[in-house]
Amino acid sequence: MSEPQAVLLEAGLVVDGTGGPSWPGDLLLQGDRILALGEGLRGRLPAGLAPAAVEIVDCRGKVIAPGFIDAHTHDDAIVLRDPLCLPKLSQGITTVVTGNCGISLAPYRTPRSLPPLTLLGADSFRHASMAAYRAAVDAARPALNVAALVGHTTLRFAAMQALDRPASADELAHMAALLDGCMAEGAHGMSSGLFYEEAFAAPAEEVTTLARVVARHGGVYATHLRSEMQQIIEALHEAGDSAFAAGVPLVISHHKCAGPANWGRTRETLPLIETLAKRQQIAMDVYPYVAGSTVLREDLVDGVIDVLLTWSDPHPEMTGRLVADIAREWGVSEKEACLRLKPGGACYFQMQEEDVERVIAHPLTMIGSDGLPHDRHPHPRLWGAFPRVFARYWRERGLFTLEQAVHKMTGMTARNLRIADRGLLRAGAMADVVVFDPATIADTATYDRPHGLSLGIERVFVNGVLAYRGGTGDEAATIARAGRMLTRAGA
Repeated sequence: MSEPQAVLLEAGLVVDGTGGPSWPGDLLLQGDRILALGEGLRGRLPAGLAPAAVEIVDCRGKVIAPGFIDAHTHDDAIVLRDPLCLPKLSQGITTVVTGNCGISLAPYRTPRSLPPLTLLGADSFRHASMAAYRAAVDAARPALNVAALVGHTTLRFAAMQALDRPASADELAHMAALLDGCMAEGAHGMSSGLFYEEAFAAPAEEVTTLARVVARHGGVYATHLRSEMQQIIEALHEAGDSAFAAGVPLVISHHKCAGPANWGRTRETLPLIETLAKRQQIAMDVYPYVAGSTVLREDLVDGVIDVLLTWSDPHPEMTGRLVADIAREWGVSEKEACLRLKPGGACYFQMQEEDVERVIAHPLTMIGSDGLPHDRHPHPRLWGAFPRVFARYWRERGLFTLEQAVHKMTGMTARNLRIADRGLLRAGAMADVVVFDPATIADTATYDRPHGLSLGIERVFVNGVLAYRGGTGDEAATIARAGRMLTRAGA
């Protein structure tokens, strides 16, 4: 029996990614494109498409939506090492945006990386150009699509011998040339991680100079702010001014007000972001949790918030435990325990739920997981961020409509990150589609058990190919790997 030439997703609730009203109907996929949308498509198939050549999928009671786009990931290396991409596919994610927080695999080659590059794995930096990284992705054939940013910190490593100072004129020119090459090869923009020590010494002028390169190519600038704590207002002004001066759209990465002293300050930050948005294009991404996750830093271990160890090179046996408990066992302060555990990573319970809700409900906010796939005991956001938005913030808390929730994961993200032909259900668009049950979609990953398949994700199509079929236990599986390395819209 021959393979079907098309797939008809029939009688579902079509949520098209625009944020507009949903409607009951059908979606017809052929090849790697959406062929048609409408009602009763089975009875009016396009000429030349025989009914026997169409696979019918009954979607009654289910949502048919664009494949979710993860606006903020550190999946640069994992799509090469583990191209099945189960943590993301099982959430309905069909495209990941890599290279965030100033850290990207390209353009840099080194036999062993140092923090914070270790967020992408210890020995992954083998790609001297975006073209080389693209070739590696193409060879790996991941199960989802990859849209790449270029990391400012990676550029600094590639061009500078010492990172505790601003770049010299020659070093900055070297960085600009590397970035220009990556943008010409299809990168979607640049990210910065001024929060990290290796980029903290970079002045705003250094970032603005590089952002101008991005602007010439029609890309975007995403930033992990210099501070998400006491100096967050100043950091927001710096980011806005840098992007405005460069003439480039701005994305504020994983917006939060971190630390107990800053809880409630989203009442200040969100109005400021709205004010900036009146003069420039600006967006935010957020993950739906009160804990963040990054490398171990003693300045973040304050003795007040809980800190959960996700990995430690010198003490791997402590993974999954609270730093406070480790410190008591060793008879030392939490900061001293942190120093002994480094290099390592941790989840920091540093946000207030009310702040998370204000940010996630804001009309400028997209959804990003910010998961760290190389952690031995990862934050649950790696496996559960997107279904959690539906389960907790749509179904339970009612912060937005179903259509708005989908928009934050699809059409809005595609527009802000310059991802062409994705994020919307329309005839002619690429066939990245997820079918899910709105009544049951939920995350199962927890801080204690972070590797958990999400519920309610029924089918995930990537470039028209059924990539994932949901289920329980062994029933859930990656079916095919049909992802691609994407090129910036307009490139």
